[in-house]
Amino acid sequence: MEHVTLNNGVKCPVVGIGTFMLSPADAENSVREALKMGYTLVDTANAYVNERACGRGIKDSGLKREEVFLSTKLWPSEYENDNAVDETLERLGVDYVDLLYIHQPAGNWLAGYRQLEKAYKEGKAKSIGISNFEGKYIEELQTKWEILPQFIQVEAHPYFTQKELRETLDKYDIKLMSWYPLGHGDKSLINEPVFAELGKKYGKSSAQVILRWHTQMGFVVIPGSKNVDHIKDNLNILDFKLTDEEMAEIAKLDKNERYYHRTDEQLVQFAGWKPDFEKA
Repeated sequence: MEHVTLNNGVKCPVVGIGTFMLSPADAENSVREALKMGYTLVDTANAYVNERACGRGIKDSGLKREEVFLSTKLWPSEYENDNAVDETLERLGVDYVDLLYIHQPAGNWLAGYRQLEKAYKEGKAKSIGISNFEGKYIEELQTKWEILPQFIQVEAHPYFTQKELRETLDKYDIKLMSWYPLGHGDKSLINEPVFAELGKKYGKSSAQVILRWHTQMGFVVIPGSKNVDHIKDNLNILDFKLTDEEMAEIAKLDKNERYYHRTDEQLVQFAGWKPDFEKA
C-alpha cells in the first residue's frame, strides 16, 4: 500500500473504502471484506448512520486496531455537544480515530473545530480535517485555527481538480481526500477516450485509471461499494504508474465544473438536522 505523510508526520493509505450511502448491513460487510483483502483505510461519518456497523466490520476483519486508519466526521448537530467525540468513539467501538473531520461549514462550525483540536490534544484523534470547507470557509478558518488541519475532504475528479483550493492546501501541506472520485456515476467522465486508451495499455478499467490518477495527484481516494468485486478492483490500482505525459493529457479534461452544488439554504437545513444514530 502506498501512503501519504500528513503535516504532523502521520501516514495515511492512499486508497480506502468509503461508506457513504451504505446501509449498516452493507457497510459492515464492505468494511470487513475490504480489510480482509488489503485495505487499511475506512471512512465513515455521523451522518452516514453506519458507524457502529463499521466498527463491527473492523472487529470482524481480524486486523488489529492499530493496523486500520479510521476516519469519521462530526455532523453540525453535534458541534456544540461536548460529548460528541466520546459518543462517536463509543459508536465505533474504539478509543481513538486516526482522522476526525467536521463535516460541513454549517451551524456553529468553529465550536466543531474546537472540538477537533481538543480531541487531537487528548489523543482521541491522531489527525483532524475539514470536509466541504472551500472558498470563504477555509479563508475564515485560516484566521481561527490553533492546530492546522491535516486533511480536507471535497469533491474532486478529472473534470474538477480543485486547482484554486490546492494553492491554499499546498501552502499548509494539507492533503486532499476526494469524494465523487469517478464523477458520481456520470458516464461522460468514465467514457472519456483517454481512459479507455490508457486502460488498454495497462490492462485496467477506465475507473481504475481514474483512481490511479487521483493517487498520482497526491489525493487520497475512498470509493464506496457494496459489490465485493468492485471493492477489489478499486484497490488493484497501485501496480502501474501513469507517465507525466499521460497525467498532462488527463489534465486537459479539467472543466473546473463540479457535480454537487451546495446552497446556503442547505447549510441551514444541515445545521437543523440530527442523525438518527444506530442503537447499541
